[in-house]
Amino acid sequence: MALPELLTVEDLFSPPVRSAASISPDGTRLAYLAPWQNRLNVWVQDLDSAEEPRCVTADGNRSIHDYRWTDDPRWLLYTQDDNGDENWHLYRVDLSHPAAAAVDLTPFPGARLFGLELPRGRPGAAIVTLNARKVEEFDVYELDIATGELTTLAQNPGRVSGWKVSHRGDLFATSMTDDGDVELSRYDSAAGRLSRVAVWDGADYPVGVSPIEITADGAGAWVGSNRGTDRTRLVRLDLTTGQETEIDSHPSFDLDTRAGASPGFPSPLILSRRTGKLIGARYLGERQVIHALDSHFAEVLANVTKLSDGDISALSSDDSEQRWVVGFEHDREPGVTYFYDHATGESRLLFRPYPHLDPAALAPMTPVTITARDGLSLPSYLTLPVGVPPTGLPLVLLVHGGPWTRDSWGFDGAAQLLANRGYAVLQMNFRGSTGYGKAFVKAAIGEFAGKMHDDLIDGVTWAVEQGYADPARVAIFGGSYGGYSALVGVTFTPEVFAAAVDYCGISNLANFLRTMPVFSRPFMANNWYLFVGDPEVPEQAADMAARSPITRVDQIRTPLLVAQGANDVRVVQAESDILVAALRARGVEVEYIVKDDEGHGFVNPENTIELFQAIDRFLARYLGGRTE
Repeated sequence: MALPELLTVEDLFSPPVRSAASISPDGTRLAYLAPWQNRLNVWVQDLDSAEEPRCVTADGNRSIHDYRWTDDPRWLLYTQDDNGDENWHLYRVDLSHPAAAAVDLTPFPGARLFGLELPRGRPGAAIVTLNARKVEEFDVYELDIATGELTTLAQNPGRVSGWKVSHRGDLFATSMTDDGDVELSRYDSAAGRLSRVAVWDGADYPVGVSPIEITADGAGAWVGSNRGTDRTRLVRLDLTTGQETEIDSHPSFDLDTRAGASPGFPSPLILSRRTGKLIGARYLGERQVIHALDSHFAEVLANVTKLSDGDISALSSDDSEQRWVVGFEHDREPGVTYFYDHATGESRLLFRPYPHLDPAALAPMTPVTITARDGLSLPSYLTLPVGVPPTGLPLVLLVHGGPWTRDSWGFDGAAQLLANRGYAVLQMNFRGSTGYGKAFVKAAIGEFAGKMHDDLIDGVTWAVEQGYADPARVAIFGGSYGGYSALVGVTFTPEVFAAAVDYCGISNLANFLRTMPVFSRPFMANNWYLFVGDPEVPEQAADMAARSPITRVDQIRTPLLVAQGANDVRVVQAESDILVAALRARGVEVEYIVKDDEGHGFVNPENTIELFQAIDRFLARYLGGRTE
């Protein structure tokens, strides 16, 4: 037995040849992302002819990741920020004039597009949420896509975190009460006043109630609710009475609400493109489960699931709901995408995003459950190298960000690179991760650098006891909250780790909270303030200091690699600068990578490749794995 052929970092982290495909409303064209000048741009091709695809955007600075078809076949929309500053702008592309430059429809310096909807009942219009008037308040506008004209629908009365518009034009707002509860209100445009429809206990929803989607008839809302239960299920909220009625649930899985925290994930609600009605719901445990809530979609679902043994990710149809494009999440065959015609039953492979990767040479991601020292079950994923006995391996503990998100089954470039080098990779959903019920999330309150970290150490102990890991060769690697965890690892438990990688991680909890974007601060009561503390309260600030790696920097003896984006608005560069300066003042060796054109996580391929090449060399030096 032997490890498979060495993959290069470029093999795993260069842009996909194609990705993120969706079908046009009339069913004649396919849009997708593909490289142009080494940046992902939007391309369009005819589905029924051999006509060459054409690139319809021209962003050579930064990859595009989010685009939308509109109801008018002439216009396509996409979003972009400036070098990772997260001030998203909305751009329009004229598909009938390929040479025309994209038009910035939200050209307001320092403003951020926070919400975008394309309501069926308002052809030619988009509903956008912007903080163009006042940086800490998001107002809602109707955008005429063709002319670019913005009409104010409502000015934020304060505390509104998001807006929803029904197909018939009724406005609804989500906000936070003085007690920190989450409120949904109807907006009276004539009076400029909000009237409550429903309220939820804010402590049960650290990242807000998600999803909230107004029903096609405008009389209700589809909501992901855990009211009276531990699990998040799908309910219909009556917008007149405020009463919830359960529509669908899974006996043991939560509704898949990852899209509420990261828009790159698909919505848990699958809606009819033709009618706007609910036709399916996604749930997520070890793997995804989709419930069909419509007989036609049930037939479609039964057929498209035969195309791959992966989990359905991107899913789009034309207005007739006969022609479909479906992408699959898969641990070893990422993003494989098919066209399916329900009228004829025919299907064909459209593309594999990484055709050079051999699925047989990649490592399976296996669900495992680890029991924490206090008895809590921790759903996790183990990726073992292919071709070698799974015993006594160097181990990389790969910690997810958030922390109010989760790891899930699918392709992970970092895990695959590490497994290819001969490392076992453990990804844990420690307490505080979402998707496993509200009690599991709340078990993390007050447990930063406490039981949340104990969970990770218990995972290492489990891997050693199972025989997978060599206790002398364990590394910890994570981004954002995961970067904080890596720093906690080398300051609170330095004896456990032979190496650590901190990728845009928090070193000082109080400083991190004080430098959060101003529009985020009013809505942190149920997450950061509840779980960690308020830095303006002296005793809480003292507790935060005790849980901050920067106050224990003298404990660091583990080799450390730190990576940071200069434009990061969530974890500002000072978090890493101060840490690195303190270590270097002590004569501790630390490798520091800063990119001036990146924000909270690297996007540009050359930066991502440079980062993982550095990580590759770093871990080989201290854990003994293979390297380029």
